[in-house]
Amino acid sequence: MSLHDFHMTKTHLKDYFHESGMFNARVIVAIVVILILTGVVIARLVFLQIINHTHYTTLSQENRVTLVPISPPRGIIYDRNGIVLAQNSPSFSLEITPDEAGDMEATLRELGELIALSERDIKRFRREIAQKRRFEAAPLRFNLTEEEMARLAVNRYRFPGVEVVARMTREYPLGSLAVHAIGYVGRINEAELKKLDTNYSGTTHMGKLGVEKTYEDLLHGTVGVEQVETTARGRALRVLGRTPPTAGKNLYLTIDIRLQAAIEGVLGDRRGAVVAIEPKTGEVLAFASTPGYDPNLFVNGISSEEYKALQTSLDKPMINRALQGQYPPGSTVKPFYALAGLEYNKVTADDTVSCHGHFQLPGVAHQYRDWKKEGHGVINLEHAVEQSCDVYFYTLALKLGIDKMAEFMTRFGLGHKTGIDLPGEMAGVMPSSAWKRKTYKQPWYGGETLIAGIGQGYVLTTPLQLATITATMANQGVQMKPHMLHAVQEPGGATITEQKPQMNVRVPVVNEENWRTAVNAMVSVVHGGRGTAYSSIGRTATYKIAGKTGTAQVAGIKQGAKYNESQTPERLRDHALFVAFAPAEAPQIAMGIIVENGGHGSSTAAPVARVAMDYYLKDLLGQGSSAKTPEAKPGAINGAGQTPAAAPPEAAQGVTQDE
Repeated sequence: MSLHDFHMTKTHLKDYFHESGMFNARVIVAIVVILILTGVVIARLVFLQIINHTHYTTLSQENRVTLVPISPPRGIIYDRNGIVLAQNSPSFSLEITPDEAGDMEATLRELGELIALSERDIKRFRREIAQKRRFEAAPLRFNLTEEEMARLAVNRYRFPGVEVVARMTREYPLGSLAVHAIGYVGRINEAELKKLDTNYSGTTHMGKLGVEKTYEDLLHGTVGVEQVETTARGRALRVLGRTPPTAGKNLYLTIDIRLQAAIEGVLGDRRGAVVAIEPKTGEVLAFASTPGYDPNLFVNGISSEEYKALQTSLDKPMINRALQGQYPPGSTVKPFYALAGLEYNKVTADDTVSCHGHFQLPGVAHQYRDWKKEGHGVINLEHAVEQSCDVYFYTLALKLGIDKMAEFMTRFGLGHKTGIDLPGEMAGVMPSSAWKRKTYKQPWYGGETLIAGIGQGYVLTTPLQLATITATMANQGVQMKPHMLHAVQEPGGATITEQKPQMNVRVPVVNEENWRTAVNAMVSVVHGGRGTAYSSIGRTATYKIAGKTGTAQVAGIKQGAKYNESQTPERLRDHALFVAFAPAEAPQIAMGIIVENGGHGSSTAAPVARVAMDYYLKDLLGQGSSAKTPEAKPGAINGAGQTPAAAPPEAAQGVTQDE
């Protein structure tokens, strides 16, 4: 190629005019794009800064300010006289902030040399720190002793990030005394947490049993809040504002804790239950179930060893016998059946029955025995109740029939819950022919009527029910709803609001004189010369008591065999029962008592009532008491609980022992 041709080709390839045009076009496009993008940015800024200013300001503020809930102080529980039953006390716990502690394993190991740390403590701590951020403290040990706090104070310089923190914790100063009425609080579990609202933010405990559970809403209070300035990672810098929590309300219970202590003191280590009620109001004066347990063990979590001991104990201390124990009432229901006989015109007060020590259904060889082998002779209604004649009540039961008996007793509430303000109440059983067909798909038999006539067989009641129907008898048919709450006090000790009594039912009668006949028969039980409770409590009583002893079989006795208590294993011996109210002419207290495997109601259960009544009525009647009120026992663990077993209906042979 010639030099001329080369230059011509080069000039052809280098078109400056064309390239300049392309460059200018690109510049224009770039400027347009830049203007469009700038417009988008400006539009976005307008949207963020002007249109959505409030929304993003709030988000920014929330990123800077954290709302920290403040748990409210729980309300205090008192007895009717102002004695503290449950309170909040300072408790010292050991807490560690992982971010500041450094080598956590070394820290835990060295702390374990200074204070007692269980595997359970360490496992719980590891679980807590796994759920928290590293700059948040987690508790390692609760309830430090003064000696432990002193050791930690001396060695404080060795443990960065380790602090002893004072917090309020629930305390039950009287230990196991009245534990089944008061209940306890415990740490909120995951299932409960899902059901709770924001008012429980920051709260770690709630009521689990008893009054603590029933009146959780009153006791808990209202949560407070702190506005805390934080870093982007959530670390607190300073408190910007504070809305204090509202403390829970204080509760005054109907219980007289000194009366409670007297009752539990006389029961001792025996298994049993006692409920005392003020008949005119339904206020529960005492609510005992023994043995009990120390509720303080449950506040911050009971150890597995202690819980297993409670659960596996043969004495079953965790079962609320007064509310959940279902027992045959034995002869304690005889005054009520006597009243039914009068009401249905099946007997009169003067009608007599000849008792020879046993009873037989027409055409049946089986003998239904009386507790008194030789019999009671010719006996009328009042003396039949006074001496607890089984043959008289076999005869009366046959005249009434099971359906009439059930109809009358359900008027008093047997077979139904009383509605007391405590969780877990059992209803008991008042059988009828329809009930048996529904429950067992079987017909009702005559022999079962006889057994029900002396309060055994299918008939089951709770001690609370026994106390309630006894109070109804004392009130001549007016049944007040039993309740534990006496008054509510606003936080800070302001206004006190007393609770108004509520009536459950009124038991109608055809003839008011029938009430007096039944009550007089109960007075004869205690004060009559042949009364089953005369020797044990009536002989020395200085006020009139209306009562009825009872004995309920636990193990069956074969036909012709004789019950020998001394040769019967302790847990197969008869239950001892007693119901009573006093003073008989103007009742102030009514009671239902059962002592499991106690033998005889007269010698075992009735003296418990006498101690309680002496204590409660001594000031009212202006006289001294022969009963010494024991001091409140510390909450010793005596065992664990299950509903006491009743003898199966077929086991009962229609005989109670000397009542």
